[in-house]
Amino acid sequence: MDVLFKGAATALVTPMKEDGSIDYEAFGRLIDWQIESGIDGLVVAGTTGETATLSDDEHRELLRFAIDKIAGRVPAIAGTGSNDTAYAIGLTKYACEIGYDACLIVTPYYNKATQKGLVKMFKAIADASTKPLILYNVPSRTGVNIEPATYGELAGYPNIGAIKEASGNISKILDTFAAVDGKVTVYSGNDDQIIPILSLGGQGVISVLSNLCPKETSEMCHKWLEGDTKGALALQLNYLTLIHLLFKEVNPIPVKAAMAKMGYGVNVLRLPLCEMDEANAEKLYAEMERLGLL
Repeated sequence: MDVLFKGAATALVTPMKEDGSIDYEAFGRLIDWQIESGIDGLVVAGTTGETATLSDDEHRELLRFAIDKIAGRVPAIAGTGSNDTAYAIGLTKYACEIGYDACLIVTPYYNKATQKGLVKMFKAIADASTKPLILYNVPSRTGVNIEPATYGELAGYPNIGAIKEASGNISKILDTFAAVDGKVTVYSGNDDQIIPILSLGGQGVISVLSNLCPKETSEMCHKWLEGDTKGALALQLNYLTLIHLLFKEVNPIPVKAAMAKMGYGVNVLRLPLCEMDEANAEKLYAEMERLGLL
């Protein structure tokens, strides 16, 4: 299966207004700025987009607005996963119908699953999809991990095109590369592991950092892919403190604060998420100033 994108795809925040409704004007500006800055792809309605607190109507409206705004300028990826497989299938079909290039499918949170159940779920969604799926492994949030052998069983299945690996376990990720044997593309799901995963054969990152730094995050990946390993590593290390601060509290609390500071919506999140601790926010803003982002 063809590589969906090489480089960095931003897991977009969903800007909001003071009343907690979606700020589509700010969202549209954010999409335009990302593309103008050279981002390689955009992910709409992922974890960073606060999808867990969007209603079904809001989720579909957000996907529709974004695909119209992106207008084919970069690959567009829709977050359509759920712990309810039937709901994920319906949302995936919708995203395919309106023009998304791929769908991001998270492992089933709360009810979890056995590895056998994961295989059945991913295959059922793939069978219903007309576009490639990116399997999204983030056990710290969902309580379930995709094992390397499970990836191996799914690799090569029709419409399973890629993996977003956010387990943080580099040894297991190495085992995953061995298990899939080049049959699917692997992307980092952690900004502090962009270079390590590229070094194993990954093709890029689905990134929180690139909300703030689309140009630099993309450059980090492309420098590595083009052989400038020293330049790529220098960028990873230069942005490492910012990366740590963006995960000082649960995502997307810090990145929402950062993007509001940059003029994309206001610093409003939906409960149970709430505003960043003031002391942590000041450290975040200071680092953003050091990097010339403010």
